[in-house]
Amino acid sequence: MEQVNRDRLEQLLKQFSAFGATPGNGVSRLALSQADIDARHQFHSHCEAIGLTMKVDDMGNMYAILPGKKDVPPIVMGSHLDSVLKGGRFDGTLGVLAGLEVVHTLVERKIELNHPVMVVNFTNEEGARFDPAMMSSGVLSGKFNKEEMLRSRDSEGVTFEEALKQSGFEGAECDRLTDAAAYLELHIEQGPVLDTYGEDIAVVEGVMGMVCYEITLNGESNHAGTTPISMRKDAMFASANVMMHLQRELKKMPENLVYTIGRMHVTPNIHTVIPNEVRFTLEARHADCAVIREVEKIIARLPSEVEQCVMSYRKLWDRDTVEFDTTVVNAVSDSAVALGYKTRRMYSGAGHDAQFIATYIPSAMIFVPSTKGYSHREDEYTAYEACAKGADVLLQTLVQLDKKLSNAYESEFVK
Repeated sequence: MEQVNRDRLEQLLKQFSAFGATPGNGVSRLALSQADIDARHQFHSHCEAIGLTMKVDDMGNMYAILPGKKDVPPIVMGSHLDSVLKGGRFDGTLGVLAGLEVVHTLVERKIELNHPVMVVNFTNEEGARFDPAMMSSGVLSGKFNKEEMLRSRDSEGVTFEEALKQSGFEGAECDRLTDAAAYLELHIEQGPVLDTYGEDIAVVEGVMGMVCYEITLNGESNHAGTTPISMRKDAMFASANVMMHLQRELKKMPENLVYTIGRMHVTPNIHTVIPNEVRFTLEARHADCAVIREVEKIIARLPSEVEQCVMSYRKLWDRDTVEFDTTVVNAVSDSAVALGYKTRRMYSGAGHDAQFIATYIPSAMIFVPSTKGYSHREDEYTAYEACAKGADVLLQTLVQLDKKLSNAYESEFVK
């Protein structure tokens, strides 16, 4: 059974970790920054060296193409090369470079597939420089309006449109990914499950649905040293009680529900003044939309007043669970089992380009372990052998899908 070149993949990953390298052994490679542009040029050079053709669309998405024996839609692999600030070396990058290594293996061993094979680097997946995350795959799938995305500004006031033009990676709309036989995305898990249980591969069945609310407590400011506790309308203590109530209620929900209070604004945020307003977010994620609805019911049952403070809430956003294509998911599972790797099925709690691409192309994802579950931090790490195992599954899935889908085309033609 064919496997990728482990040493070559490791060297690729090490080479790309130099673009935007940080002192803590991570990377800061924000979308369309100089570090990202340098990584893009290097990716382009590697693609040309093994005989791939490259095209770039109007959102800066890069597509490297290996022709197939037949005139049929391509099978696509990919992810993103941009990172968060002081992020890790593997997040996103693994999916692009493993795709490149898979194609290099096909070329080197003269394995010809019926389908063309495409490796894609999506622009601004992280949304760390320009809001929102998964910007370009969102435009491709019709989730986001292109003109609005072009107006998105970074912290220095530079628009995405300006950065894209200056990068030299602004292509044509006609070169967008519009049709494919399948899409495969290899990614680090960004969580602790595989590492904890000593498993090699997660067969990702979809991306969890989520909901995010902002909850506000309004009280009354006064001097912190002169106002008796019994006479206060302290929005901070009121919010603390609300948070503890929410935690108690949410702990009664299914164990695999995840929820986070991740952002808080306190006014006036002065140590000598009683807070008169506290706003905090509550985000919850689960694959079952019924569980998410129960979370919303818990929020809806919150009282309008807590410790003499007025409470209100509003929904900031939500998303439905994305189910990946059964045929593609099963091909990933079969390939991992055939290679003898320990596997489990799971849903992704994090968002990925695959969730948008899945709305118009049959898609699935492959996860490999993140050591200690660390990601979006400089000490993010996935062993190179684990990366190679993920690339092996990617290669075998590609070959299996090529055969299976080609047989399906022929059967349809005979009919």
